[in-house]
Amino acid sequence: MSDTPIPAPLEADLAVIGAGPVGTLLAVLAARAGLRTVLVDARPETGTPATDTRSFAIVRGSWRMLGAAGVQADLEGLTEPLNGLEAVDGGTHWFGAPWAAFSSTDLPDGGGEPLGELVPAAALQAALDRQAGATSGLVWKRGARFSGYDALPSGAAVRLEGGDRVRCALIAACDGMQSAVRQAAGIGTEGRSYGKSVFAADVQLSRPHGGIARQLFTPEGPFATLPLPGNRANLAWYMKTGAAETLTKMPVEAIEAELNARFAEFAGPMTLDGPPLAYPLVMQIARDMTGPRVALLGDAARRINPLAGQGLNLGFKDAAALYDVILEAREVGLDPGSETVLARYREWRRFDSASTALFMDAVDRTFSNDNVLLKPLRSLALTAANRIAPVRQALARQASADQESLPSLMR
Repeated sequence: MSDTPIPAPLEADLAVIGAGPVGTLLAVLAARAGLRTVLVDARPETGTPATDTRSFAIVRGSWRMLGAAGVQADLEGLTEPLNGLEAVDGGTHWFGAPWAAFSSTDLPDGGGEPLGELVPAAALQAALDRQAGATSGLVWKRGARFSGYDALPSGAAVRLEGGDRVRCALIAACDGMQSAVRQAAGIGTEGRSYGKSVFAADVQLSRPHGGIARQLFTPEGPFATLPLPGNRANLAWYMKTGAAETLTKMPVEAIEAELNARFAEFAGPMTLDGPPLAYPLVMQIARDMTGPRVALLGDAARRINPLAGQGLNLGFKDAAALYDVILEAREVGLDPGSETVLARYREWRRFDSASTALFMDAVDRTFSNDNVLLKPLRSLALTAANRIAPVRQALARQASADQESLPSLMR
């Protein structure tokens, strides 16, 4: 029998499991609001971080939330304003490819701010990590992994690999699509595989992008370019499973030749500006947003089609909503992990979560084909989005997350 004493559990109001952008941002904001917060981060304390060549379209509401956490200053010079979005229906058409466009000028302020900012994933995580390290009252457990928890009337008892423990009122599950917290809470998922993967890479463009995100719907799937500083772009090309993974392993010259043979007419000649990556395309939605003493956020709650770049923004909206719910509970003396408080979070986020996932899925099903019966409907939808001002304005507000019903940090 070992004589090694069992370490006393950490006492916290909130345990955030998972230190990606959503979890780290929530932990920083909660700790700065005076909540005793523990951030459980599976990444090792030392070593080179994994390469991530993705870029995120951070919409207005999410950008304001990052500003509240002090992250905007750390990203100065690394982001590109998102001034507008354009979509073109590819495939075959009798009278040319229909298209649609809207911009920040379609918002009520007439373009006083861009729709959002394009932010490299690695730069965003690094900036959030710097803020986490500078936040007093935040206990940051690096190289720690969640192994289970017990829901008690007085709180949750969290177990970490290696024997460490945390006692807290509420667990925020920010640990991704394969969430161990979600599984421990007994929450199932529903969804499907698209049979596709996304080829992603940074490229140097030969034409000025003007801060416009552009998307071409082809019968195989979308091809999109997101503007980056220096007239560069982050591209996402939907391909059949296996094709994207194979393309990433080809020589640079072969990749560029394939890209330009297919898309130079749409985006202009491109050259690679960094290593490409590929990831599978799936839709997965948790059957519930909450469990005993647990709230699901980000990819733990849903993984959606990245068609319009809404995945991370939904995760940030989860974090902002949970932040408001916890602080409201504190003001009136309620237990933040109680079912009453969790129900408030669940009802606030469940509809937005499911409806966005299903809408993106429907868009992909509708546009990723050359079906002659669907083409008139697609043309009508794009024409309405392009020519009817109220439709354009509604799309711009949705794309920028600039609505009155948003959580306080995003308004």
